[in-house]
This record gives sequence, structure tokens and C-alpha cells, in this order.
Amino acid sequence: MDNAARVLDESEALAPPADGIVDLRAMLQADSAALAVMIVLKRRALSEGRALTLASVPDALKSLAIVYGVDKLIDP
Repeated sequence: MDNAARVLDESEALAPPADGIVDLRAMLQADSAALAVMIVLKRRALSEGRALTLASVPDALKSLAIVYGVDKLIDP
């Protein structure tokens, strides 16, 4: 979870993607920490009045989101 906290801290300095799309095609491995980061980023975008779409979410991460009951939060 330390990595997730670090990623979230570092993400605050980044500009959101101009097209509102984060492509996860290159993600080779992900766990619940990655899922937490994605949810926080989506919520942050929503609170700022922006849309953020997670594209090419790996099937394993989709399955994990279903288990936790948060799949609607990461769906495009």
C-alpha cells in the first residue's frame, strides 16, 4: 500500500489527460492497491468536474473490482 500512497501523492502534480482517457493496456500486473489508485483518480476527476475514462482495464483487475463491488467505478 506504500506504493499506492506514493503514486497518489505523485499524481497530484500531474495534469489530467487532455482527452480524459487513461489507457491501461501496458499494465502487466495490478492488485487491490492499483484498484484503489484508479478509484481515487476517478473520484478526484469527478470532484473537479472532469470525466476520466479508464481504457483497456486488464481482465484480472476487472475481476477484482467485481469481487470488491466497485466495478461500476472503473467502468468507462
